[in-house]
Amino acid sequence: MQEIDKSISFDGRDIRLKVGLFAPQAGGSVLIESGETAVLVTATQSASPRDGIDFLPLLVDYEERLYAAGRIPGGFLRREGRPPERATLTSRLIDRPMRPLFPSWLRNDIQIVATTVSMDHDVPPDVLAATGASIATLLAQIPFHGPMAAVRVGLIGDDFIINPTYKEIENGDLDLVVAGSPDGVIMVEAGANQLPEQDVIEAIDFGYEVVRDIIQAQKDILAELGVEQVTLPSPETDSTLTNFLSEKATDGIKDILKEFELAKPERDEKLDALKAHISEQLDEMDDEDPIKVAVTEDGKAFGNAYKGLTKKLMRAQILEERVRVDGRKLDEVRPISCRTKVLPSRVHGTGLFKRGLTQVMSVVTLGTPGDAQMTDDLHPDEEKRYLHHYNFPPYSVGETRPMRSPGRREVGHGALAERALLPVLPSMGDFPYVIRVVSEVLSSNGSTSMGSVCGSTLSLMDAGVPLSKPVSGAAMGLIKEGDEVRILTDIQGIEDFLGDMDFKVAGTDSGITALQMDMKITGLSVETIADAINQAKPARLHILSKMLEAINAPRTELSPYAPRLLSFKINPEMIGMVIGPGGKQIKSITDETGAKVDIADDGTITVSSVDGAAAERAQAIIEGITFKPSAGDVYVGKVTRIIPIGAFVEYRPGKEGMIHISQLADYRVNKVEDEVTVGEEVLIKIREIDGRGRVNLTRLNIHPDEAAKARETAGLAPE
Repeated sequence: MQEIDKSISFDGRDIRLKVGLFAPQAGGSVLIESGETAVLVTATQSASPRDGIDFLPLLVDYEERLYAAGRIPGGFLRREGRPPERATLTSRLIDRPMRPLFPSWLRNDIQIVATTVSMDHDVPPDVLAATGASIATLLAQIPFHGPMAAVRVGLIGDDFIINPTYKEIENGDLDLVVAGSPDGVIMVEAGANQLPEQDVIEAIDFGYEVVRDIIQAQKDILAELGVEQVTLPSPETDSTLTNFLSEKATDGIKDILKEFELAKPERDEKLDALKAHISEQLDEMDDEDPIKVAVTEDGKAFGNAYKGLTKKLMRAQILEERVRVDGRKLDEVRPISCRTKVLPSRVHGTGLFKRGLTQVMSVVTLGTPGDAQMTDDLHPDEEKRYLHHYNFPPYSVGETRPMRSPGRREVGHGALAERALLPVLPSMGDFPYVIRVVSEVLSSNGSTSMGSVCGSTLSLMDAGVPLSKPVSGAAMGLIKEGDEVRILTDIQGIEDFLGDMDFKVAGTDSGITALQMDMKITGLSVETIADAINQAKPARLHILSKMLEAINAPRTELSPYAPRLLSFKINPEMIGMVIGPGGKQIKSITDETGAKVDIADDGTITVSSVDGAAAERAQAIIEGITFKPSAGDVYVGKVTRIIPIGAFVEYRPGKEGMIHISQLADYRVNKVEDEVTVGEEVLIKIREIDGRGRVNLTRLNIHPDEAAKARETAGLAPE
């Protein structure tokens, strides 16, 4: 392929494209760059379709190479291994806007691989990878309803900016990714600092304007290379089976969909029974009958046709009658139940949230700074102090299957809930705990990710985490046929499965904290997205009111089993003194007190223990080790030993000085034992610190005010 370099400039930023230089045997490839960040993206299609499947076999892999940032991987092998969580999330970010743009009938294996090969810690690679996936797919001439492009929108002050740097994202109030096609917006993902709905809508519109410019640039590249975009028509299908099912099953399916009192399992059971009854009629047909021939040739044809008819009738009921399968209005939320303290107190905090048949239990664990997760990827953040994990066991949908490590969906839903709650968490200075929340989906019938947000808010408040505001969330759906559009509030499983959109909106009563929109159609107007965001607000507030009935503020006391943290600072130059040779000193403190000690590079020390007294003892030892005495300081100390010429006094934990016999009293002392005894508490002043660092003490010339203050500090009653 001809080599070309092209630059796309917008909003003061630019993207550079190199085509025809890399990966000549891939179906299509592009190196997409911005700043010094570069991502190599390839798209390849198998030569022939895969037999026996009824889905699009698309595989998207995002890879990070640590050489991109001039780093060698950690670990024994010193090479990249399992993708880090952020890489998995980026794979999803690419997949979600690309998948709806491939023809649903396509059965050729398609693989998109995006590899970050250079990283300057200014430009995030994820939106570059998503746009590069579109370009590579077009160059590979894979059937595709694109082009597609993605941009990030930030908000600094009152100004939106396109593709902000990591620092601009951190300092701003919005981190929004907008992906779009020529037909409209196809994917939205955002974290926001409680922004009003209108601000978020304007940001989406602002981003899509730039998306359209990048889409046009892709078309220009194709024209320059003489590459034609492939958009094949759908293959013709035999309507014999469809017509048969329509005749036999339409009335029955309609009746079942209008039995509003049915729960999901009962509805599914009735639909399956009707399907089995019609299947029996097929079995009795002559083998030469065209309908039976169609079913025999394709074992999945009957099931797919029945599902297609159910989808058509459910959508028609919503579009024409504005009634959902459970009888709700389009903007109505399912019944809600909220509880806290559903597990024994050994657990630091729990919340149980139920909306309809969806039930999520979230559990909080409070940890010490040493429990923060260290990251080994290309993102500039090196550790995480808030972790949100989401589990989706098979029993939650009444199924059985092997349970493995978390998949991409689990990682993605956990990350969404994490993003929704981050803006309301206290700072490390105000609440120096590492926080882990685990959301266990106990029952699923749609919107488990937003159930996780609600359940986690309950559990965090139950644990005593001082959230600035509680967060709730709702999932919005869409049914679109031509110009007819119906937006659904709080979608359930069947509406998600057979609908056109899954749009999750989370936030407080002040504004939005997180968004995630996925489409099954090729695009949606900004106006329709705005309607969905605005329709979500009363639903969020309704859900929030139900949550606050269960717990209206964070608890003031932590669980008795949560660690007690004491945080203080020392001179960073004294960190070595606290650690000691080979860690001997810090190990001694831990062994003596049972407390855990974490030390940051800036000299911040966090002492943790379930026993508060143990933590205070460890703090006192460390402060004693790092304490620098000054001449003239007055203390109440304890006599530790006596020698003929004086007495040694521990005036601070681990700090001793000596009172010479001549400084014990303002008269001649014959024997030290006449004045003090071992274990006795005495009032002393630091007389001098000699050139060798030895501390010499005295009991003379101590002002009454100094004495009173020292006794008060030591917790003693005034004389």
